[in-house]
Amino acid sequence: MKTLITSESCNIGHPDKTCDYIADCFLDEALRQDPNAQMAVECAIKDDLLMIYGEATTTADIDYSFIANKALDDIGYKNDFRIIQQISRQSPEINGAVVKERLAANDQGMCYGYACDETPELMPLPIMLAHKMMRLYDEFRRSNPDIYFADAKSQVTVEYEDGRPARIHTALLSVSHSDLIRREVITADMRRHIIDPVLIGRTLSPDVPETYVGGCGVPVDEKTVYIINPSGSFTKWGSFADSGCVGRKIIVDTYGGVGRVGGGCFSSKNATKVDRSGAYYARYAAKNVVAAGLADKCEIQVSYGIGLTEPISVSLETFGTGKLPDDELLTAVLSVFDFSPDNIIKELDLLKPIYAAASNYGHFGRDGFTWERTDKTDALIAAAEGKNAD
Repeated sequence: MKTLITSESCNIGHPDKTCDYIADCFLDEALRQDPNAQMAVECAIKDDLLMIYGEATTTADIDYSFIANKALDDIGYKNDFRIIQQISRQSPEINGAVVKERLAANDQGMCYGYACDETPELMPLPIMLAHKMMRLYDEFRRSNPDIYFADAKSQVTVEYEDGRPARIHTALLSVSHSDLIRREVITADMRRHIIDPVLIGRTLSPDVPETYVGGCGVPVDEKTVYIINPSGSFTKWGSFADSGCVGRKIIVDTYGGVGRVGGGCFSSKNATKVDRSGAYYARYAAKNVVAAGLADKCEIQVSYGIGLTEPISVSLETFGTGKLPDDELLTAVLSVFDFSPDNIIKELDLLKPIYAAASNYGHFGRDGFTWERTDKTDALIAAAEGKNAD
C-alpha cells in the first residue's frame, strides 16, 4: 500500500519561531544565574510591537528588553521594537506544590516520545528533511543578507510503500527575499543551494537524472515535484507580514505529524514543566528502544499531575514492530528508565542554559542534547532478555 506523509519546518524568522527563540533566551539567562529558576515567560509579536508576559520566580536579574532586542537583531530585523512587559511571580500555590525536597510536576499533562528506524537520527524521514532544508537555508541567507531574509518554511512529502519510505514525492520551499531579485534566480538558488544538497547530497546541473538515490537515501526521480515560493513574491516578512506567539509550532518541534504530541508546547518552560521535560525523557526512552533493536517504531506516552512526584501512567506502543509484546517491552523500559520529574531533571541535566539552541529546527533528532543519547541500549536488551526468559 502506498501512502503520502508530509512534514514542515520553519526558520527562525517565522514569527512563531522568533517568539519561541526569544522565550528560550529568557529561560537560558535565568538558568545561567539561577539553575533553580521557575520560568514561563512568553512573548507575542506583531509589526514593531513585542509583548513579553508570564511568570518568573527566580533570583536572576533579567533584562528582558535587552535580551529580546539582541535576539531580534541576530535574526535580521533592522527596525526598533516597542516592548510591553507584564511579568509576575509564579503562583505561590503552584510553587509550593512543585518545589519540595523531591521536585514534583509543575502541571498536569500528557507527553509523547517517538522514535523510528527511518533515519540515522531515529526520526521520521519527512521532518528530518524539512529541518535540514531550513538549517541549510539559514546558513545560506546569513551569507546573503541583502538578498534573502530570515522568514522561511519548508515542506517535504515522502511516498511510503508498505510503511517504508520509497521516494521523495514533493519538496516545497517558501523563502523571503529582496524585491530586487527575480523569481527564476530564487528558484535556481533554492534548488542549487538548499534542495539538491539535502535530497540528493550534491548539486546536479542542469537536470536531475531519471532516478537518483542520494543524501536522504530515498529516490528522487522524474516525478518528484519541486515547488518554490508558490505565492509568488515574498518581500514582506516576519512580524510585518504575520503575527506570532510562543508554542504554535508543536508539530514542527516534534515529529512532523507522525508521532503524536501532548497538550503543551516546549519553549519558555523550565524543566519542572513536564510538557517539556517529560516529552524529552519519553523521546530518550523511545529512541533507546529502537536503537537497541527492540522495535522499528516506538511511541511512549507519560502523564503527570501537578504536585505529584511520580507519573500517573506510562504506556508504550510499537505498532506491531516490537521484538517482544508491548506490555513486556514496557516492563523492561520501566526497569531501566525513571520517569519521575525529579529524576528526569537530574538524569538529563536540565538545569543548564541549553534551550535557545533547541528552539528551532526541531527539539529531537539533533546531536548535543542529553535526551538524544542511546546509552541505555545494553541495559534495555538485558532487561528484555530477562523478561523474555521469565
